[in-house]
Amino acid sequence: CPASLAAPLAFTMLQWTRISKGSSVFWGNASLDGQLSHLLEGFNVTQVLPLEPPDAWARRQQDVTTYLLYFSQLVKLFSKERPINYTQSLCCRLGCRLFPNGTARSFYEVTLNGTAFLSFHVPNATWERRWPGRDAVAAFAERELMKYPKTTQDLQHFLNTTCVGILRAQGAWTGKQSGRSHAPLVLGLILGTFALLGTAVGIFLCTGGSC
Repeated sequence: CPASLAAPLAFTMLQWTRISKGSSVFWGNASLDGQLSHLLEGFNVTQVLPLEPPDAWARRQQDVTTYLLYFSQLVKLFSKERPINYTQSLCCRLGCRLFPNGTARSFYEVTLNGTAFLSFHVPNATWERRWPGRDAVAAFAERELMKYPKTTQDLQHFLNTTCVGILRAQGAWTGKQSGRSHAPLVLGLILGTFALLGTAVGIFLCTGGSC
């Protein structure tokens, strides 16, 4: 349901990856101000809301498909080196909320096999382990994520600035709808999540052998 005036506006994305016997399955969705905006099913991403013209949207779809194909090929390659005889399930939940007083809060949470795994502390752009105990897999993933600006400073900027900008552009607090297109920002968030999933390959490698 659309957000009420008393509730914060929200942009939320959920993205799941399941890996079993070297095969990857992807699915997810994005919602903007309570409305479903995008769907991800397998290698196909579709926009439910008409946020981009057909030609621009076709380019976005191709970018997503290309990345997912590369990711799947890497997983197949690595699984041959270090087979894992059980299913791995990775879920990323990220987005931001804009409150009526103008303040905002962003978040990024990762679960592995249904258990809290990592979270991103947006104010200081650091990853924090949530996995119970001092598990080597979580420690390895944390170290890898902290190595790259794409998963630290760039992600911080995206959540604090780009994501919140999507909500501010809605003009809900003034009752005026902005004519600005949100599509590049929305799809940027999707692609940003996929970039992070590239690092997740290390998680599966570490699980299947020594870190």
